[in-house]
Amino acid sequence: MEQTLLLNATYEPLKVVHWQKAVTLWCQGKVEIIAHHDREVRAVSFSFKLPSVIRLLRYVRIKKRFDYVPFSRANIYARDEFKCQYCAEVFPTPELTFDHVIPVSQGGRKDWENIVTCCVSCNRRKGGRTPEEARMRLIRPPRRPMSAPAIRITIGLRSAPESWRDYLYWNLELDEDDG
Repeated sequence: MEQTLLLNATYEPLKVVHWQKAVTLWCQGKVEIIAHHDREVRAVSFSFKLPSVIRLLRYVRIKKRFDYVPFSRANIYARDEFKCQYCAEVFPTPELTFDHVIPVSQGGRKDWENIVTCCVSCNRRKGGRTPEEARMRLIRPPRRPMSAPAIRITIGLRSAPESWRDYLYWNLELDEDDG
């Protein structure tokens, strides 16, 4: 289904939203439609092209707290650089899991200081034990990140709609990787 690029009033990209959310914002008078997809949606008495790029009519100030990093699986993987903290191998996301350093059964909590990125093999080997009990060593102790890990959300140049390209800042590496 078509996605819509949402721009701030200053034409800075904010995020990608579902086309239905874009239409809702437009009906509420909060955005203007800058570009359309080719696809049309038809109702009984009217039809319209799906919005591809929309712009907020009022500037939205984005509060960026660089000292706060939400606790999430994706941020744990990014903090640990997609590397198993026991065998030190880098894995693609589907082959990773996370591990409680101190197992929940032994009072371990689900927080930054007790969760690490782990491959499935090491996680099975460790089981419900501490690293010491399993005779496994962490490559580094888990800590709360001081700033957000650099997570890149990339859109392949060929898969991004043409209408978005004027508003996104492309990295030259993407040009080479995509072609």
